[in-house]
Amino acid sequence: MGTRHEARELALKALYRIDICGGASNEDLSLFFESFPADPSVRQFAMKLIDGVCGDIPALDRQVAEALEHWSIRRLSRVDHNILRMALFELLRIDDIPARVTIDEAIELAKCYGDQDSGRFVNGVLDQLASRLALKGKGEPLDASKVD
Repeated sequence: MGTRHEARELALKALYRIDICGGASNEDLSLFFESFPADPSVRQFAMKLIDGVCGDIPALDRQVAEALEHWSIRRLSRVDHNILRMALFELLRIDDIPARVTIDEAIELAKCYGDQDSGRFVNGVLDQLASRLALKGKGEPLDASKVD
């Protein structure tokens, strides 16, 4: 399992806990990381995701809500909601990760931690967001044959 995959799992667990508890102090996060020990590189990327999502929840939720069809954000499971938040943050703010990698990782997390329909649901919402935000090709090499 790759470092970033482990970090995403760890970040998802932390974001889920923060969501349930209504926030987290630095002490809470320290205790969390004591319960889920990880290599420093895993922890560093997980903290980047946690801090980024927590620092931008209203804007992330607004964009997720706009991408939902026939569904309200309040009806999302906490797992799916946090996966969508984290993936959207990654799409918008972490330039060195291709969009397809972010979306694939989110789908895998949803399949593992969500219910039987979570993978398809997360895929659909993230595909909609990536299209709407013109991020589908983010991080992909340019096709030299299409350049004038």
